[in-house]
Amino acid sequence: MKLALEDEGWAVNEAETGEDAITSFRRSPTDVVLIDIMLPGIDGFEVCRSIRRDSDVPIIMVTARADTHDVVAGLEAGADDYMTKPLQPKELSARIRALLRRARPAQPGNARLRFGDLEIVPQEGTVSRDGRPVHLTKTEFRLLVELADSPGKVFSREDLLERVWGHDVFGDGRLVDVHVRRLRTKVEPDPANPRHVVTVRGLGYRLQP
Repeated sequence: MKLALEDEGWAVNEAETGEDAITSFRRSPTDVVLIDIMLPGIDGFEVCRSIRRDSDVPIIMVTARADTHDVVAGLEAGADDYMTKPLQPKELSARIRALLRRARPAQPGNARLRFGDLEIVPQEGTVSRDGRPVHLTKTEFRLLVELADSPGKVFSREDLLERVWGHDVFGDGRLVDVHVRRLRTKVEPDPANPRHVVTVRGLGYRLQP
């Protein structure tokens, strides 16, 4: 896979164990992280959590199975996307490009977006609640900005997959659901009873204006 990605034009740093991966990440600037769940030493979930504590770098989790437990556990650990083996280099390269493209701050017309206690500054890539900074990953931020750019509009999972992840036919609604849950834990006073990112049953999600 390293050789295949290099053929696609990427520079690749490789690590054989989870511990080596964390050390390598801290030593070398990295634009995207690709983590296999099954690693010698600490597993991919713990590597993902460790990286996510210090960085909002886009993370793709790799699993041998597409079962719900592995996928959701990887996303809950902080991954932005996932792929199942065997990996196809062309598709993986497309996913990487999509994550990098969407990692850049979006720039809608309004300089500041306010929704009750929540303030979003898209051009600066910042979010605050009650005047206190809220740390979001790049994907969480992009998801919030997409919703905030059209307050009150209901976005289906398919809409958000295409807008935030760049997925169409190979998208998975679990990506959206888990990221919405993660987002709510950061921007909602009571994530179990959200006032900002609201579920519209059977349709999708909207940001309460």
